[in-house]
Amino acid sequence: MTLLILGLLIWTFVHWMKRLAPDLRQSMTDKMGDASRGVIAAALVLSIVLMVIGYRSAEFIPVWSPPSFFGHINNLLMLLAFYTFGASAAKPAKAWLGTKIRHPMLAAVKIWAFAHLLANGDLASIFLFGGMLTWAVGSMILINRAEGPWTPPEQAPAKKEITLVVVSLVMFTVVASIHVMLGVSPFGGV
Repeated sequence: MTLLILGLLIWTFVHWMKRLAPDLRQSMTDKMGDASRGVIAAALVLSIVLMVIGYRSAEFIPVWSPPSFFGHINNLLMLLAFYTFGASAAKPAKAWLGTKIRHPMLAAVKIWAFAHLLANGDLASIFLFGGMLTWAVGSMILINRAEGPWTPPEQAPAKKEITLVVVSLVMFTVVASIHVMLGVSPFGGV
């Protein structure tokens, strides 16, 4: 569990450093130049590795037993998370949802985390998904404070919307298949 928590802390610190410790970030850039981006990227990769290893190796400590139908709700929310994440992809105009919410990528992380909190009742899952949910909420607050009012972007043509729906379905299928290959079926007894 220690590695999982350490990974979450590194992930959060690196992402929030720009907003909460701008002098440290600037000092890194001044001393290291473009190499500071590599250090930041390496720290983020390390944080993900620590979270994965920490989560996979954590002792299973049940906290609550989610009802089986929460797995189905999780799957529906995951489809929504993929769509939401992709809503920011079109440039300069956005898919429909990207014109309604300011932070589609962070909103997708919130949906992903909440969906997995519903479907998993063990302590490691609560730390991982609750930690990522907390990070995404905090990130939205910090960005909104720093950037002020938001002007919604233009809406992309319908073709982009159709593409996003198809890509969301494909990504859901790929990720679900990876879960099955890892021995964790998102479809219950399948």
